[in-house]
Amino acid sequence: MNAQTALDLINASVLPAWALLIFAPRWVWTQRIVQSGLYPVGLGLLYVGLIAASILGGEGGDIDFTTVEGIQAIFAHPLGVLTAWAHFLVFDLFVGMWEARDAQRRGINTWLVAPCLFFTFMAGPFGLLLYFIVRRKWSIDV
Repeated sequence: MNAQTALDLINASVLPAWALLIFAPRWVWTQRIVQSGLYPVGLGLLYVGLIAASILGGEGGDIDFTTVEGIQAIFAHPLGVLTAWAHFLVFDLFVGMWEARDAQRRGINTWLVAPCLFFTFMAGPFGLLLYFIVRRKWSIDV
C-alpha cells in the first residue's frame, strides 16, 4: 500500500466517529461505538504498527526529537508523516470524546459543543480552548 492510500484510509476511518460526536452525541450507537474507546484503541494500534514498521524497516535508526533537523528528518519520510498524523488523530479524537462526555455531564447544549468538536478535529488545541470557554460560560455546575 502506498503512503497516499494509507493516509486516505486513516483519514476516512475517523470521519464517522467525528460525525457521530458532532451530530448525534447522545445517540446510543455513538455511545457504543465512539465513546466506548474503540476508535482511539484502533488508531492507537495503527500508530504502534507504524512505529514498529518504521523501526523494523530501518527508518527509525537515527530518530532525534531534540533538534529541528532531527524532527525534520522524521517528517521527511512518508512513514514518519503517517505515524505523526495517526498520533494527531488519536489524541484529537480522544479529546473530542472527552469534550462530548463532559458537555453532556455538565448539561451544555449540543449545538454549543458542535463547533468546539469541529475545531478539535481540524485544529486540536484551538477546539479544546474553545470548549473550555464554552464550558466556563454555559456549564451547569455538577
